[in-house]
Amino acid sequence: MRVPFTLSLYIGRHFLIAFAIAMGVILSIIGLIELVELIRRASHKEDTVPFRIILEMALMKMPNTAESILPFGVLIGAMVALARLSKSSELVVARASGVSVWQFLMPTLAMALMIGVFFVGVFNPLSSAMVARFEMLEGKYITNRPSVLSISPSGLWLRQVETSDVQFQDKLVREYIIHAQRISQQDMSLSDVIIFVFGPEHRFIGRIDAPHAVLLPGHWLIRDAMLSSPGLPLERNAAYHLNTELSINEIKESFAEPKTLSFWQLPRFIDTLEKAGFSALRHRLHFNTLLATPFMLCAMVFIAAIFSLRHHRRSGAGMLIAAGILSGFVVYFVSNIVYALGFSGGIPVGLAAWTPPLVASMIGTAFLLHYEDG
Repeated sequence: MRVPFTLSLYIGRHFLIAFAIAMGVILSIIGLIELVELIRRASHKEDTVPFRIILEMALMKMPNTAESILPFGVLIGAMVALARLSKSSELVVARASGVSVWQFLMPTLAMALMIGVFFVGVFNPLSSAMVARFEMLEGKYITNRPSVLSISPSGLWLRQVETSDVQFQDKLVREYIIHAQRISQQDMSLSDVIIFVFGPEHRFIGRIDAPHAVLLPGHWLIRDAMLSSPGLPLERNAAYHLNTELSINEIKESFAEPKTLSFWQLPRFIDTLEKAGFSALRHRLHFNTLLATPFMLCAMVFIAAIFSLRHHRRSGAGMLIAAGILSGFVVYFVSNIVYALGFSGGIPVGLAAWTPPLVASMIGTAFLLHYEDG
C-alpha cells in the first residue's frame, strides 16, 4: 500500500517542528555556555576585550555548533514526533490500515536526508566563513596567535615578524614574507625559496632567493642564498642564517582548520595542500564526514524509531526516551573513536567516515525488522 501524500506531509511536518524546537533549545543552552566561557577567557587578558567582540565571537561560532549537534537534533526531533504520533494512536490507525513501519518512516527519512543535504551544500559554506571569522577574532583578542601560514596554488607563504637582520642597509627589519613552492614535513625544508624583507611602515628593504632552506631551532638555514637590496650589488652566501621564533609545531598549527573551509572549497584545498608537500589526511576525513552527514541523520531516525514507536504499549516512556538519547551519545562516542583512528592513519579515511552511519543504520534496521516482522 502506498502512503497517501497527506499522511506523509503530516508526519513530515510533525518531525520538522520537533526538530526545529530541539535544535533551538540545544543551541540556546550551548550558546549561553560558550558565551560565558569566552567571557572567562577574555577576563584573563591584560587588555580589556569589548563585550561586543565577545558577543560577535559567540555568534560566529553558533553555525559550527549547529553542525556539530545536528545528529542529536534529528534524533530528538524524530523521537518526539514519533512518540507523539504513537501516544495519540495515529500510527496505530495507520498500521491497522495497512501502512508498514517502513512506509510511515519514509517521510521522516526523506526530511532528514534533505536536512543533511541542505546543511552540507548550503549551510556549511556560511558556517565555515563564520568560524574562520571566529578564529581570526580569537587569535587577535584572546590567544594572540594569528596564523603564520597560508597555502595557495602558487605554493606556501609564511609570515615572520619582529626579527632583526644586519645584512641590509636598514638594521630595523621587522617582517619577513617567506614563499616556497614545496615543503618537506620530515625535516621542514623549503624548496625554491623567496624571502621578501620589510622594514618599519612596511617599507621594502630587500629580497633573498635560494633553492633550499631548512628550519632549525632558532633560525632558518638558507643554502646558496642570493641577497639583493635596492641600490646595492647582489651578495651570495653559501650558508645564510636567518633568526626566527617560529617552530615546527607553530607552523603546523597555522594550517587552515578543515571546519574553516566550505564543502565546495575542500577538494581544491586538499589538492593544493598535497602538492605543497603536506598531509591532507584530516581535511580528507572532514570532507568524507560531510559527505556522510545525510546518511548519519537517516541513521539517527532509525535509532529514534527503535525507542519511540511502542510508547503507547509500554510504561516508562521517559526511560525509553532517555535510552534513545543515551544511544545517540554512544553513536557519537564510537564515531569519534573511529574518526581518531582515521586521523591517525590507522584505518582508511573513507572507512572512518562512512562506518558510523552505515553501522548505526544497520543496527536500527535490524531492530525495526524484529519489531515489524518478529
